[in-house]
Amino acid sequence: MTIGQLLRPHVTGFVIVAALQVAGALAGLAPLLAVAEVGRVLLAPGPVEGGHLGTVVFLGAAGLLLRLLLTAASAGLGHLLDGRVQLTLRRELAAALGRAPLGWLDHRRTGELAKVVGDDVTAVHPFIAHAPGELTAAFVVPLVSLIYLLTVDWRLTLITLIPVVAAIALVPLLMTSGRTREQKAFDAALGRIADTSVEYVRGIAVVKAFGGADHAHRRFLTAADDFVDIFTRWVRGVSAVAAGMQLALSAPFVLLAVLTGGTALITSGHLAPADLLPFLLLGLGLTAPVAALGHGFDDLQAAGRALGRIRDVLAVEPLPEPAHPVVPDGDRLEWRGVRFAYDGREVLRGIDLTVEPGTVTALTGPSGSGKSTLVRLLPRFFDPDAGSILLGGVDLRDIGGRELHRRISFVFQDVRLLRTSVADNISLAVPEADRDAVIRAAKLAHIHDRILELPRGYDTVLGDEAELSGGEAQRIALARALAAQTPILVLDEATAFADPQTDRAVRRTLATLRDRTVLVIAHRPETLAGADTVVTLRDGVIVR
Repeated sequence: MTIGQLLRPHVTGFVIVAALQVAGALAGLAPLLAVAEVGRVLLAPGPVEGGHLGTVVFLGAAGLLLRLLLTAASAGLGHLLDGRVQLTLRRELAAALGRAPLGWLDHRRTGELAKVVGDDVTAVHPFIAHAPGELTAAFVVPLVSLIYLLTVDWRLTLITLIPVVAAIALVPLLMTSGRTREQKAFDAALGRIADTSVEYVRGIAVVKAFGGADHAHRRFLTAADDFVDIFTRWVRGVSAVAAGMQLALSAPFVLLAVLTGGTALITSGHLAPADLLPFLLLGLGLTAPVAALGHGFDDLQAAGRALGRIRDVLAVEPLPEPAHPVVPDGDRLEWRGVRFAYDGREVLRGIDLTVEPGTVTALTGPSGSGKSTLVRLLPRFFDPDAGSILLGGVDLRDIGGRELHRRISFVFQDVRLLRTSVADNISLAVPEADRDAVIRAAKLAHIHDRILELPRGYDTVLGDEAELSGGEAQRIALARALAAQTPILVLDEATAFADPQTDRAVRRTLATLRDRTVLVIAHRPETLAGADTVVTLRDGVIVR
């Protein structure tokens, strides 16, 4: 879904906010026009008509009150609209990340994605809450003011426009290719700070244990120093232009231009002295909206870049789902001539492998030989670059995602548990599972006794009420996979952090699952000895 499609349901809200802002801005001209009119009446020769002055003063006061009411209503509705839009964006981003290929997510840093969902959505605030009304008012208010001033004197009107034209002439200098590169570098530097912060905090225990705190902290300081350098360079590049715009739109400069031009016209007899007053008042009102836009220019540019990054995430294409899904006939797994490459480096080079139902197959080989990639193709983290993978005689690409996940469950070495109860973590794939089924899976994974030691047993919220060790977290993940009761179970070093006794107990459990097909990546001799078939990979090919 595109940004335009997401914002389409809120178009009416944008129109209302803009209309209220414009009406409020126009009402704000009434006090200025009233003062100008009072001045012209008082300075004009002849008697003063009290009734006319009273009407003018009343209309000016009414305009001021109306401006306050309309501006407050516009601001309130604009922020409510901003809240709804941000909620929509975050929901769609969450949905897009849920649909995104897991391989794409593997290549994205946590800080980068967190910035898009968090900071970038927040950065859109000026674009939603302020820009629609302020941009519209910035065109409408000067236009109405110009029309009125032209009826007074067209020559002084052109002179009054000099500060506005001078400020607008400087805008292109803020939008050069060099400025654009600096802004992108600024955003990238912020992302690096977020990434190094996350990595430093997550790895602080390991860093301290191995005496690498100085090195890890230095990486963060380097990222921070880079940000300061880029920010300083960016400020130096725009400060002179920004100062020039502020000077051109400042009240002293505007008054100087109006007074200089007005004095020349009055002394030459082309302008009545009383007619100078509207220009002194509306001249400032003419530049105020443009000045407001200038002050918010950086925020609007930042919002535009944030929308671009949000658009990039929303545009990520999920792996294609089959138009007419086919249900596999059985659970036989076949890799036929499978090739796959990461960033141009081929990791699997022509894999041919068959795994029969109800067997245990152990995958072994040196680090980087392609073992994890081989099994990660099963849930379609990626699709093969060449060849095909069949389940029950059907290409994985022809099987619906729901059916595929109903047949295959996984336990990876890098376990991620949700910040929810232990029971909810175990029943993640089968939310309808009752407590007995959850306990049964936990016992099979040899984690039941440890769960009972937690503050509230199976209702303990992980991360808030209790923390688990790496081995315990792996056994929770194993219980989750066992609770799913899928016919195929894939274990990627699933007991790497377990103690020897627990590892033996888990292997005994797996040995009893003769009705399931098990693929296990392992290096321990005991695990290999318990497998029906051992497949050895080296450099992306099967060597045994």
